[in-house]
Amino acid sequence: MGTDFKGIDRIGQIAVNVHDLARAVTFYRETLGMPFLFEVPGMAFFDCGGVRLMLGVPVGPEVDHLASIIYYKVDDIEVAYRTLVSRGVAFLAKPHIVARMPAYVLWLAEFKDPDGNVLALMSEVPVEVPS
Repeated sequence: MGTDFKGIDRIGQIAVNVHDLARAVTFYRETLGMPFLFEVPGMAFFDCGGVRLMLGVPVGPEVDHLASIIYYKVDDIEVAYRTLVSRGVAFLAKPHIVARMPAYVLWLAEFKDPDGNVLALMSEVPVEVPS
């Protein structure tokens, strides 16, 4: 094994605590449309663009807390927003501009999963350069 550790540069898996695994699996698979990978007792796994998302029932009070906010990147935030609203997702805010960057405009729309974890849609809409 080499000793030239250059730093952490990839996410392999994100864990999200849930209290009702069956309800959470339905939400992430059916409502959000995330590809389901597999399930083992107390945990279910999904693929999110090459990053594995693990839904797990907390094994003790020291790890029983809400997740960090996960931002799911989408190409068209308005279409994703309308689709998820039609599937019963209650958004905390409609899609809104957060930042105007030289190459893109960053849009966000926050919502919660059935366990109260805050999630968000994000879209980087390219800035049209006048010709």
